[in-house]
Amino acid sequence: MQKIKTYLWFENQAEEAATFYTSLFPNSEIVHVQRAGEAAMTVTFTLAGQEHIALNGGPQFTFNEAISLYVDCETQEEVDELWAKLADGGEEGPCGWLKDRYGLSWQIIPKALPGLMSTSDPAAAERVMKAMFGMKKISVQGLLDAAAS
Repeated sequence: MQKIKTYLWFENQAEEAATFYTSLFPNSEIVHVQRAGEAAMTVTFTLAGQEHIALNGGPQFTFNEAISLYVDCETQEEVDELWAKLADGGEEGPCGWLKDRYGLSWQIIPKALPGLMSTSDPAAAERVMKAMFGMKKISVQGLLDAAAS
């Protein structure tokens, strides 16, 4: 059993959001839905094997960028696919960040980025950082071009 779980407060879309999120990642599923009559109260679900809980808590609290889910993407294709699906109905932000249609913030980051930013060449790392600051969805090729120039 996972000791620490992310607990997400939704106004009334917990089950809808959990169903959407589990459709995006392998090794993901709805584990349990606790209902009050017909309405879902909490939804326990896994994303890529990590357990989360979603609550239909009402309009008192909303998400903001102070918390986000970071997705470590293997390829540009994975970045492109997740970006398109999560940004649909949401809002694109800078540097690989977006808000999905439920207001939850995500960081869709290619694995290449941390390595390019921590290279032993400080000038190349600075160019990569500057290139990233000019992007919404991260382009691995754009980062590689910045590192090489």
